[in-house]
Amino acid sequence: MDFDFLIRGATVFDGTGAKPFVADVGVRGERIAAVGDLGAAEAREARDGRGLWLTPGLIDAHTHSDAFLLLEPTCPSKLAQGVTTEVGGQCGGSAAPRLNGARLPSDWEAQTYPPRPGHTGPGPNWGTVADYRTCLEAARPATNLILFAGHNTIRKGVMGDAPRAATADEVAAMARTLEQALDEGAWGMTTGLVYHPGVHSRPEEVVALARACAARGGMYATHMRSEGDGLLEAIDEVLALARATGIHAQISHLKTSGRANWGKLDAAFAKIEAARAEGLWLHSDRYPYLSSGTDLDIVLPDWASAGGNAAILRHLDDPAEARRIARELDASGRDPAAVMVGGTWCAETRPCSGRTLAEIMGAWGCSFGEAVVRILRADRSRTGAFFFGMCEANLARILAKPWVMPGSDASLRAPWGPLGRDWPHPRAYGTHPRFFRFLTERLGLAPETAIWRMTGLPAQAFSIPRRGLVREGFFADLVLIAPATWRDTADYAHPHRFATGVDTVLVNGSPVFMGGQLNPSAPRRGRFLERA
Repeated sequence: MDFDFLIRGATVFDGTGAKPFVADVGVRGERIAAVGDLGAAEAREARDGRGLWLTPGLIDAHTHSDAFLLLEPTCPSKLAQGVTTEVGGQCGGSAAPRLNGARLPSDWEAQTYPPRPGHTGPGPNWGTVADYRTCLEAARPATNLILFAGHNTIRKGVMGDAPRAATADEVAAMARTLEQALDEGAWGMTTGLVYHPGVHSRPEEVVALARACAARGGMYATHMRSEGDGLLEAIDEVLALARATGIHAQISHLKTSGRANWGKLDAAFAKIEAARAEGLWLHSDRYPYLSSGTDLDIVLPDWASAGGNAAILRHLDDPAEARRIARELDASGRDPAAVMVGGTWCAETRPCSGRTLAEIMGAWGCSFGEAVVRILRADRSRTGAFFFGMCEANLARILAKPWVMPGSDASLRAPWGPLGRDWPHPRAYGTHPRFFRFLTERLGLAPETAIWRMTGLPAQAFSIPRRGLVREGFFADLVLIAPATWRDTADYAHPHRFATGVDTVLVNGSPVFMGGQLNPSAPRRGRFLERA
């Protein structure tokens, strides 16, 4: 038998941006063994690729699937888009290293996890990156994972949710934790500098950790300190860090939030492109939607959220302080029609999912601040939300940049099981076909250029060895696509809808998705990827 899997006569987009060509592709074990005219070659399993496109497995450059891979390792929302590798641990929040009982992000914290092998009782009961890897290997995920170590997660493990600058000893302890995480396989470090407790960090704390990261060959990805009013200053902070440490950097989900900031995009581009021209290794990612998605408690006044979730709940449960929060939110000027409730966690709030705060205010007969307080108190500050404040023209200009790749900023999802009870952003199911169509139909880019932006570019930006291209000797992460029907179907009212048009997905040579659906007979060979 020549091959384990053979795809015949597909139109191959090899991930380099070169013109497509028709070829057969043979897979042996986990690798691409041959590309070309394979004539009468025989294989244990074959797929007719005539009329279909064959691409490298898509790389989602910014995700939050770390914990959910342990709950739904079949990864249906990702495979249906053609994603074979996720870059997780983003925005400063990673599943590991979770030390001293550090609290996970709220949507992860709300779930119950299988016990770590050799342990009893429900999770999360892992601590180090090595512990987490043991859990992931036991789950046998269908997709690959690159894990970054989150600054906020590390900071919580060292100093809890203390709303203050770190001492020199605490920075040193964080650096040691980060170094251990890198030694155990973390790809680098991420920050979420608008979230607690990272919002309290000083630039010198982040630079010190980035220097420790760079010394071990790690990368840096950042949800910057501002994506709106302080956007340009936040970009300056990233560039100063990269210059000081030499680290390879990724600006997460580049955007201009809030109408007053839409005009800053030219200045943002100028700063980034000047830094790239001087030799900094700098890229960015973006999802092709006009709303962001995060926890609803991000709208709370700083004093009410300082100290983390326990402090938030104390304020919400105190009637006088809850009224103060409501008054300050009412005076904030935030548009309630531009905030939509996502995932909710109790019977009282479940009808709010998919509705704007303006609609909820009308139904409840209350103010914006009163609605937010009531929802957060009922959900114990775990509510998700979508924030509409971005410009479509700016989105098009950002996606046109050749150094921008797709990042869903979303966890994997499934319409069933524990993840089916949530109300995710539609980007969880639709980012990648939507990104492709935006580039080809709206911007007029060639399909091979769009595919390169989704495969070869992120593989290069993150220095992922032997992935991102259809090439002999590379890992057989491959996707067969029916181009006419490859599109997103999820929306804000119906978020649990799979993308269409993906026929077959191989991950490390295993056809885990065939005929447009999960293939339960194929072994799941996704793995925790190691740095080169």
